[in-house]
Amino acid sequence: MKYFGHGLSEQHKELNSIIRKSSETQRSKDLFLQIHAKLHPSVVSDTDRNEVDNLLCDLKQDEYAVMPTSKDETIAWVLWHIARIEDLTMNILVAREEQVFNQDWRERLNSRITDTGNALTDDEIMELSRTINTEQLICYRNAVAHKTRDIIRSLSAADLKRRVRQDDIDKILSVGGVTQQENSIWLLDFWGKKDVAGILLMPPARHVMLHLNDCCKWKESIRTKKTFFRS
Repeated sequence: MKYFGHGLSEQHKELNSIIRKSSETQRSKDLFLQIHAKLHPSVVSDTDRNEVDNLLCDLKQDEYAVMPTSKDETIAWVLWHIARIEDLTMNILVAREEQVFNQDWRERLNSRITDTGNALTDDEIMELSRTINTEQLICYRNAVAHKTRDIIRSLSAADLKRRVRQDDIDKILSVGGVTQQENSIWLLDFWGKKDVAGILLMPPARHVMLHLNDCCKWKESIRTKKTFFRS
């Protein structure tokens, strides 16, 4: 990745090679936590300043709501999207518990939606980006990350090989994590084919790496270019 996460792809490949080996369970969990720490502000894992700190530390409010090109979303949308997906998959599918997101968080975030945002139009992405409380969005994402780390520490070798359960997939729809729209509902089929190890490798890891790379690219564009697709 050009803009974010030097060395993370190599660590992720290593994790992929060992995560389903029972003899490597503790090593897999430790490696996941190392990767995960680099995908969230350092306060989450009590580590040294990292790239996510650098991305977020000086972002101006209007910079959260810029689409640099017609192919892009916004930084606010990405933070919402990756936080919701990590929350839903880690808590409902992996831990088989309730998600972090609730009515209190919805009010604090000032969000009219509860799903992952996959099916939003450009206009809807811009509305979300302009109205969401970005300070609370970072707090929500941090809360999700803390919970993920607790879940990882509790997993056994058998847990990692467990298939995702259909009733948990159905629960994601019932709590409003996805919508019936084609660009949203496909996530349930995608997640439903995975085991817990497969979930760990993608929604809270590789998926986040790719989106944060986009955000770092967009931040650079926002600060070096004068015209944008939407702002």
